[in-house]
Amino acid sequence: MRYAETGYNLEIDLATGNIEKVETDPKLTEFYLGGLGTSVKIHWDRVPPETKAFDPENLLIFSSGLFCGTPAFSANRTVITFISPQTGLLAYPMMGGFWAAELKYAGYDKVVIRNKSPKPVYIWIHNDKVEIRDASHLKGKGALETQEIIRSELKEPRAQVAAIGLAGENRVFTASIEQSRSSASRLGGGAVMGDKGIKAIAVRGTKDVYLARGAEFMEHMNDVTDYINFRNSNPLPGVMTILSGIGSPQEMKHVDERWHTESFAWGNARVRRKDFWTKEIEKSWTSTQLSAVKRFISCFNCPQQCGGLISYQDVPRYMMKCFSKLTYAMGAYVDNLDFAFRIANTAFEYGVDSFSTPQILAFAVELLEAGILTDQDFEGCPPDKEGRFFWLLDRMVRREGIGDILADGTYWAARRIGKGAEAFDHNTIKKHEQMNIKLGMLDPLYYLMFSTNEKISITQIEGNWPQAAFPSREDREAFVKDWPQLPDEKFKQYFLDWEPRGENSNPYYPTPDISSEIVDWMEMVHNIDDALGLCAGMGSFCLKPPYHIHNYPKLISAATGMDLDEGKLKKIVNRSRNLHRAFNNRLGMRRADEKPPEDHWRRRFPEIEEKLLTTYYKYKGWNNDGIPTKERLLELDLDYVVEDLERRGILKDGQN
Repeated sequence: MRYAETGYNLEIDLATGNIEKVETDPKLTEFYLGGLGTSVKIHWDRVPPETKAFDPENLLIFSSGLFCGTPAFSANRTVITFISPQTGLLAYPMMGGFWAAELKYAGYDKVVIRNKSPKPVYIWIHNDKVEIRDASHLKGKGALETQEIIRSELKEPRAQVAAIGLAGENRVFTASIEQSRSSASRLGGGAVMGDKGIKAIAVRGTKDVYLARGAEFMEHMNDVTDYINFRNSNPLPGVMTILSGIGSPQEMKHVDERWHTESFAWGNARVRRKDFWTKEIEKSWTSTQLSAVKRFISCFNCPQQCGGLISYQDVPRYMMKCFSKLTYAMGAYVDNLDFAFRIANTAFEYGVDSFSTPQILAFAVELLEAGILTDQDFEGCPPDKEGRFFWLLDRMVRREGIGDILADGTYWAARRIGKGAEAFDHNTIKKHEQMNIKLGMLDPLYYLMFSTNEKISITQIEGNWPQAAFPSREDREAFVKDWPQLPDEKFKQYFLDWEPRGENSNPYYPTPDISSEIVDWMEMVHNIDDALGLCAGMGSFCLKPPYHIHNYPKLISAATGMDLDEGKLKKIVNRSRNLHRAFNNRLGMRRADEKPPEDHWRRRFPEIEEKLLTTYYKYKGWNNDGIPTKERLLELDLDYVVEDLERRGILKDGQN
């Protein structure tokens, strides 16, 4: 019997219609845990490096994590892996909700999809019954509408449905996969799903998931429960509200948006409006938000309520969470939050990424104002800010007129447009739009996270280490007194020595050596969460979380029977991380690609940046081009990776 996992993947060939339930090798779990780890291994084994996003050979894998479907709080993440149309690298956006647990209960750990369907289809998974169904009647339907139609059609109101909207059908590079109260948004998974001809995947399961040592597992979960209850009653003092608790940032509950609106950049990540949050704005936004959010909602088996059910005036009901509340308003320079709740519903139905898309639309407006795009490109567009964004969004998802170019994202659109448009593509890394953050002084930790992590998004790798130094020694001493989540006691001293100004502040401190250790720790915790299917808001993202390196091994051991200690767990996640790195190296990624946007920090220090990157590469066991060395790969039992990289000439003699 397999524990925590089902031991089976569902393999679907869309070209032939063949469906297979395939038993997996338990040694893969021992080597890579599950979730992202085992998905990367499948891509390595089966996707040739010359594969492009819209090639039939590009696999689309929906994976539950090792803890999904178990009693572990907040284990509800579906990891979706594919080669991205934006970056050409392996992407892995995640969605919460109930889909991953439902897949486990249906008897599968992953759905592995290959090739393309000759006609629109949706996939229906109901325990051992799996069907590829015609979806011609769903063509052009919204992602949220599609979910309801399929549930009604199946007469299964509890079926969990992941669907694309018009953006996915038209292969918009920022197309998302929408699912109930969550979405897999970043890097174009919806476009790959649409390219393969899949409108949706519905799943309903009623089987059991087994634990190796259930009573022991629940004892550890009792400790997690006690901590969650404590933290909910005792938010962390001295940090901003959205970081003081646990779970995803509580944007549906918080109405005070001074920090976001005045610290983040508006438009195409251009301007900070440092005096935006007036008493009038606070009153207006508070009234709008309280009238829009009807109740707070959770994902599967989560004690937190990070999402909101939105029912706003004549707008159809929908689910919202986190920063999407602000992205369109800030992108369009619209001061009325009413606009945000209206356009978000349209965007979710179309199925687009709420971080990238507003910047792409703002980029188009900038090009119009600069004379690079013309009135002819905007023919029929309303003159007001709100109407202009609605019009551009519609053109983009339909790939009509200028929207056909914008649909490829700012990097590719700028190069298609030319005429100096490239200068307006100033907020991408590896061809992907970033959060609209513009900072003053180079931050060593953010520089490394931003540059090197395979998530290719700063919002998904920051986490357990505070975002800024505390102002006084007394504050820092109080913070480190109770910090059991640290991997090593020496990190307390690193934090105590970190000051907001002077020689022990940005950009000189944390030093390259210390920065490498801190970033490696945060990255490690993210990789564990992504293998287990845990929400980062309960582990890798928030400060002092319920899950950490000291209780992960106990929970994994009790769930699977593998008996891991911290050292073994660290080796597993390092193995997965280096395999992922090697896969992207095989796709062409090198040191030259690891450059954050030029204007992300107002003050840059090229020599320090180069030293940071070189030191971090050495700490990770990578060569100067960011490729894992032969020595490092052999330490991690990745002999087959060494052989492949040497055969392709990616690893050469003397590069250790």
